[in-house]
Formats: sequence, structure tokens, C-alpha cells
Amino acid sequence: MPISAKMAGMMERSSWIRRMFEEGERLAAELGRENVFDFTLGNPAGEPPGVVGEELARLVNENKPGSHRYMQNAGLPEVRQKVAEHLALESGEPFALQNVIMTVGAGGALNVIMKALLDPGDEVAVLAPYFAEYLFYVDNHQGVVSVAQTDGDFQIDIGALERAIGVKTRVVLLNSPNNPTGAVYPESSLRAVAKIVDDKSVKYGRPVYIVMDEPYRKLTYENVIVPNIFRVSNRVITATSHSKDLNLPGERIGHIAIHPRMESAGRVFDAMAMANRILGFVNAPALFQRLVAGFQGVAPQMDVYTENRRILLEGLTSTGYKVTAPMGGFYIFARSPIDDDVAFAGILKKRNILVVPGVGFGRKGHFRIAFCCETEKCRRALPGFKTAMQEALAGA
Repeated sequence: MPISAKMAGMMERSSWIRRMFEEGERLAAELGRENVFDFTLGNPAGEPPGVVGEELARLVNENKPGSHRYMQNAGLPEVRQKVAEHLALESGEPFALQNVIMTVGAGGALNVIMKALLDPGDEVAVLAPYFAEYLFYVDNHQGVVSVAQTDGDFQIDIGALERAIGVKTRVVLLNSPNNPTGAVYPESSLRAVAKIVDDKSVKYGRPVYIVMDEPYRKLTYENVIVPNIFRVSNRVITATSHSKDLNLPGERIGHIAIHPRMESAGRVFDAMAMANRILGFVNAPALFQRLVAGFQGVAPQMDVYTENRRILLEGLTSTGYKVTAPMGGFYIFARSPIDDDVAFAGILKKRNILVVPGVGFGRKGHFRIAFCCETEKCRRALPGFKTAMQEALAGA
């Protein structure tokens, strides 16, 4: 075999998101992009805010001497300081630059976190439905995933999560607003998680950390407030990116934040700074670190997402789909009309509608729609969703 057996296995069970996205690209080339309703990838169709483009042009034209040189493993100090100041303002906690590491997006951040915290065989508790790449990220660092299912509304089942945390658990990985469901976990649930983490840390004699993956934190609907996780527990590390709030997914820019009151926070920071280097990321790009430094408090443009959400929720529910309205993000995780979600995704594909089966997120019988697209695409897809439902039920 020309490649490792492990990679061959990973490729075989590779992310359904990317698999369906690549199918969408094939169909678009064959039929024309306007004739394909691709709801697979969370790839915002909109452009970055105008002020972001203006600042990027200013930085490029400034061409300040030394701006493209190597830097500290954790990133540019002046950028980390600005991020820390924003975190302190939002949380009320004494964040400083030694609590922030600039990363190659949230994916890079999560890999750095896992590399720094996990010993071989350590467990990471995740809630299903989950972002499919979590399984690979944990495996990258010889960890083991322990899955706890959420309830029918995709909220935390505290009992299930507690059962998923054992003597080998090092991390409880949360994602709110959630991909793929759009669920936002209330503060009461997060405090219950924090108590479990505290109790388990004492019981097993080693720290268990809450890692919050929050690239969708600013994307919410109907006045939903995302609780600040740093106010809930000192055992918190966050991973975020500007892929969604500033529409910069291709630039892969984000950061890690370590609670300043965490026990051994300095040691954790040092380990993550080293992991950032030895994993090969060797810093987030300097230009985009400088770019995002001044945009920490910028709110995303939600008008298109809000309208797309309304169109799809009304259209799908009127057709008979069972849907829990997303509270944040730009995904709908709908119930498949038949138990075989992969088969139903195939029925939709015959109408040039591409979605991601729920099995890829650890919850069969569902499918994910990414509605970060042009509004007209959502409207034009509704007849196809209706006829697919009719075909599926007729054949059931």
C-alpha cells in the first residue's frame, strides 16, 4: 500500500461535508452552478465588510519594515494584546496577552489544544450531533472520543454527558452555537457542565478542561444571547475564528483564549505555544493577524442569513419536515422523512439539491442544510424539497 493504513481508513470514512461538497462541484461543472442547490459547506457567500477590505489595503500599502518576519510562537504581541483587551471587556476577567495564542483558524486552534493537553489514550467527551472533523482532530493526537447524545431539541443531556466523562477524560468539547444544529446552550446548562467538570477533576485527581469551539458566537437570531463561557468556569479554553463573523474562511485566522484564572494557566499557554510551532502551523499569517486585531467587536451582517432561515423554516415545515429552528449559526438540521438519511440525501441529489446526511454528525435520520448562500437559491430549492419528501414517503 503506497500510503499508511491509518490514512487509508480515514479517507474511507472522510467527512461527509467535503464528500458532498465535491459532488456539488462536479454537478456545477456539468449542469451550471445556477442549476445546482448546494447546501453542503458552511462557506459564506457574502464578502468581508468594506472596512475590512480597506484596512487590508492599508496594511499592504504601508509595507512596514519587518512586518513579514518570524515572530513569537504565540503570535504578534500587539495583536494578542488587542484580542485580550476585547476578551476582558466581554467577560470581566483579567485577560492579558499571555492568555491568547493566534492560530490558523479554529481548526488549527483545536489541534493545538489537543496536542498540548492529551496523552495517548486520553478521552475527549463530545456532544452529538457534532462537527465531523472533531473525530479526526482528537485522533490526530492519539486521543479517544467519548460521545454523549443531546436531547430532542439538541440541548445538553446532563446525565448523558456525565456518563461520558470517566477517569481518562481530559477535555469536554462543546460547540455553541452548534454546527450542525444551531443550538445555543443556556447558562444554566453550562453551569451544570462546569460542576461536573469540577467534580470529576477532584474525583480523578487531574484537571478536566472545557474547550468551547465558538466560531459562530456572534451569529444569533431573535435576540438570543450566547452566554460568556469565561463567566461560568475557570477551567475554560476557547477556540474561535473569523471565518464566519468577518467572512474570511479562506484566510484561516483565529485564536485560542485560556482563562486567566485557570490553575497552571502559564504552563498551559507554554505548551500550546510550542504545539503551535511543532505542528507546522508556525504562527497564523502575520498580515491577517494585524488585519483582525482591530475588528474584534465587529458584528456580522445577519440580514441574508435571517431571511434565508425564515424562507427555509417556513417552506420546510409547511411541506411536512420536522425542523428545530436554529438559534445561531447558519445551519438547519432537519429530520429526514425516512430513517435512512443517506438514501434521502440521494433522493434530494436527483433534484440537484445537495445536503449532508446526519450520520456524518453522529445523529442518523437527519440532514444538514447550510444556508449561508444567496437567498434566491433557498427559494428555488423549496419545490425540490417538496417532491423529494413525496417520493421518499411513497417509497417507504
